[in-house]
Order: sequence, then structure tokens, then C-alpha cells
Amino acid sequence: MKILVTGAAGFIAGYVVAELLRHGHHVVGIDNFSKYGPVAKAHDSHPNYRFVFGDCKDVALMTELASGCDQIVAGAAMIGGISYFHQYAYDLIAENERITASTFDAAIAARKTGRLAKINVLSSSMVFESAATFPTPETEISRAPPPASSYGFQKLAVEYFARAAHQQYGLPFTIVRPFNCVGIGEGKALGDAEIMSGNVKLSMSHVLPDLAQKVLKGQDPLHILGDGGQVRCYTHGADLARGIRLCVESEKALNDDFNLSTSDATTVLDLAELVWREVNGDRPFRYTSDAPFEYDVQRRIPDTAKAARVLGFQAEVPVRDSVREVVGWVRTELNAGRL
Repeated sequence: MKILVTGAAGFIAGYVVAELLRHGHHVVGIDNFSKYGPVAKAHDSHPNYRFVFGDCKDVALMTELASGCDQIVAGAAMIGGISYFHQYAYDLIAENERITASTFDAAIAARKTGRLAKINVLSSSMVFESAATFPTPETEISRAPPPASSYGFQKLAVEYFARAAHQQYGLPFTIVRPFNCVGIGEGKALGDAEIMSGNVKLSMSHVLPDLAQKVLKGQDPLHILGDGGQVRCYTHGADLARGIRLCVESEKALNDDFNLSTSDATTVLDLAELVWREVNGDRPFRYTSDAPFEYDVQRRIPDTAKAARVLGFQAEVPVRDSVREVVGWVRTELNAGRL
């Protein structure tokens, strides 16, 4: 199968491209390097991979690429860490709507004139930002209040794009909701503002690499946002990529939506202590709480039964292993002066 992956230089998409190539697919990736700047991936020289430097808002280019592919994995979007949600509240709607509309325009055209069979859209766990049912099943998407953040609201709009394009144009789809991706390779985003967290200046990307930076730089007590009681399900990028591949390959995923996540819930405080122990061993764990951001959701736990039942998907990487891997990667990046 030949698959167009948008936002191919991004964090999750990097895992997805590698996973698709490992399983014999041909992949066309498109990215304009707007998030991290030019990046190199280990699979760039793979014989079944073609990278196109381009803007996903270019409908003509997107239509040309999509027309020669069997499916699209639509991952391109403006996205950053929690400070990014507040810093770019308008752009996260406006720019991402332009990307989304262009991608769907191209997919609809490629469905008519090319061989495109389906679009797989990457939504987000943030669509459940206002959910009150835990674990949260896929059906809660029609019952929970809309997300409070502009990012979560726009990701909900992505899902409406998919269902509306199917309703009007018959475009087949699968909606994928990744939950709290962790892994290596997520560098400093070009647009992330540098802020102080205690005595350490960093770009707030995502909680695990930020905690690793602070602990590795010797911060004691460790500064965390809020009281640390926020609950997340930290899912390794390799697991998410496998789930996305299964959505691409499985006929059972057609015109359906799936939560892709580990079922293991971890508080921010527990995650912080895992990072601390990985770096400092038995040294007493000390922390202090900083004021949280407005959109720091307190609880996000998915129901993963549907993905297990329909796709045979279960996350396999324990959070402790993710912590060990990310701490090692951050240590290397710090020593090389890249973070």
C-alpha cells in the first residue's frame, strides 16, 4: 500500500512513517519544517520513502500527492506543549483549519480522480478535555461538553470534517485519538516560548522531557505545574504508531473512531518521581508546586476496550521504560548542546 503522511517530520508522524515502512508499505511524507526546522530521520534514505518539502495548505500539491496514494495519514498541524495552547490560541484554530480544509479538499478530489481509498485523521485526547466519564469511551464524543481550549475545539472540528466529508462525498475515514505520546526525538519547537521553571529555563514542550531536563540540570526541589495530581495515560510513540498502522490496514476500522492509548494511568507527581529516581537513585525526592496553566486538564483516562476488540491493539511499553528512554535521550541532547 502507498500512504501519504502529512506532517511527516513531526513527533508522532516520525514513529508512524518508520512503522509503515517496517511493514512493507510505501510512504510519501510531506512537511514544511515549520515546527522544528529541518530535521533528519533515520528512514529518510529508505528505498520505499519519498519526502516532499511542501505546505499542506497547497491544495494542488496535496491533490497531486494524494491521487497517487491509497490512503492518507493526516498528522500535519500546529501543535506544542501546554504553554503553546495559551500562546497561540487563535492560530491553533485558524492555521489548523486551513491545513485541515486543504487536506480534505485534496482527499475528496483524489477519491474522485485517483486511487485514494481512505483518510486517517489524527485527532487528540484533548477532544475529551471536558469529559466527566472515566475511563472515557469513544461514544462520549457526542455527550461530553465541547473542549474549553481552542486546540481541543479544533481537533473536535477535525472529526467533524471527517464525518461531513463522508456524509457528503462518500470519503471513507478513520479517526484516531492518540493519548499523551511519549518518546524520543521531540526537540525544541521554533515557536515555543522559553520560560523559567524554578531556576531552569526551558521551552515547555511536554511534561516528560521537561521533567527530565530539570532533574538532569540538578533542580532540587523539582518544580511541577500544579499539585501533581493531574492524571494522564503516557503512551509510547511506537505503540501509537502500531495502532495507527492497524487503523490503516484493517477493514474493520472503516468509518469508525478509536482511542489509542495505554490503559495505565499515572499522576504527574508519580511521573516526576520516576524521572527523579532514574537520575538520582535513592536521593530524597523533593518537589514544589508552581501555578498551573488554565488548560491543564486534571483527568484524562481513555477507555481502550474498543481498539482492543476491533483492532487487536494494546499498548505494550510501560511508563517506566519510557522514562528511562527519554531521560537517556535528553541527557545526550543536553550534552550535545541541542536542548
